[in-house]
Amino acid sequence: MINFIEELRWRGMLQDMMPGTEEQLNKEMTAGYIGFDPTAESLHIGNLATIMLLVHFQRAGHKPFALVGGATGMIGDPSFKAAERKFLSEETLALNQEGIRRQLTRFLNFDSGANSAEMVNNYDWFKDISFLGFLREAGKYLSVNYMMAKDSVRKRLETGISFTEFSYQLLQGYDFYWLYKNKGIRLQMGGSDQWGNITTGTELIRRKEVHDEGSSEENLAFALTTPLITKSDGTKFGKSEGGNVWLDPRLTSPYQFYQFWINTADEDCSRLIRVFTLLSRDEIEELERQHAEAPHLRILQKALAKDVTIRVHSEVDYNLAVKASEVLYGKATIDTLRSIQADEFEVVFEGVPQTEISVHELESCKDITDLLSIASRGEVYTSKGEARRAITQNAVSINKAKITNPAAPLELEWLQERYLLISKGKKNHLLKRVQ
Repeated sequence: MINFIEELRWRGMLQDMMPGTEEQLNKEMTAGYIGFDPTAESLHIGNLATIMLLVHFQRAGHKPFALVGGATGMIGDPSFKAAERKFLSEETLALNQEGIRRQLTRFLNFDSGANSAEMVNNYDWFKDISFLGFLREAGKYLSVNYMMAKDSVRKRLETGISFTEFSYQLLQGYDFYWLYKNKGIRLQMGGSDQWGNITTGTELIRRKEVHDEGSSEENLAFALTTPLITKSDGTKFGKSEGGNVWLDPRLTSPYQFYQFWINTADEDCSRLIRVFTLLSRDEIEELERQHAEAPHLRILQKALAKDVTIRVHSEVDYNLAVKASEVLYGKATIDTLRSIQADEFEVVFEGVPQTEISVHELESCKDITDLLSIASRGEVYTSKGEARRAITQNAVSINKAKITNPAAPLELEWLQERYLLISKGKKNHLLKRVQ
């Protein structure tokens, strides 16, 4: 058993928590939840920090709940957003919810006895509540002044906020109340931008319990948040050149996912490896010591990329991503290329420029220079002269073997009987032989 709060502290994952939270968690197994709005069919690595809260929560012996906002997702959380979100159809929301459920099963244990993870959907309790019923059930307990004082709302007042979005914190607060009453949940967690919405829930529980139930207990429900992850240069974490880095391999391939982590800046590694991996404190500190002695080996980046890629995807995907990296950027040999299976080729060479060459075109090539000129269609070598100069300057490899003779005959090994990997320096181009 680990101490949940102490685990978050040394990992730098604790932003704020209500008084009494640590005492409650140390006293007994506690049920806690985090909400996920199904605004996309996949979660992304920006969500991964809050997922890790649930992971550590369960490892500490507590019971984690993941709430998928089938109802609140129809509105969209206005917290620190510049404009109102577009509404999603029920069909899209249902598809997104299923994608999120499938991904969370990779992180949480839904069959571990008393502290098994559970997933709930707030549409299940909101679908039968009328507008007037909700106003009576929740609206009368919180003043407009209280709701407007939240940072997430106040910052939108200058640009305008609809009543629909304004009501979001009350809906999220009612989620917490319903889960408190029906599932025994005492704690809501989330990113630091959710503090206002979460504490609305704790306040609604307190007021309803005191008003309706006559409770005299002070600490009925608790709140805890984790810092939002940013890069050391202040830019937003979780974006690549192609946009969000998704957990779904159809949206971000395991290779692209691995590359995102392996390219982490040195100054960000120590923080990210604490947040996103399950490595122990001793293991991380030893990796930091080794990294400091030989930064060029990128020991921290490799450990971070390995741990996260395996847990989000699989060890097979990780090994294939490493192999692809060696082929495209490392010191791969012809033996490495030979080890790539036919069904792995498209994965390894995803994003690498490719050209098809027919048997007729091959027959017209007299030597390597001809092949390079035809193969790249001007993308790598604009002319035979440029191809010839690159060869004489020792800048050309075929299947990772240096080509030194521009007039060398076409005695080449076709990988999987149809591919050649042509490299000009660090720039790769895949040639595919077709009939």
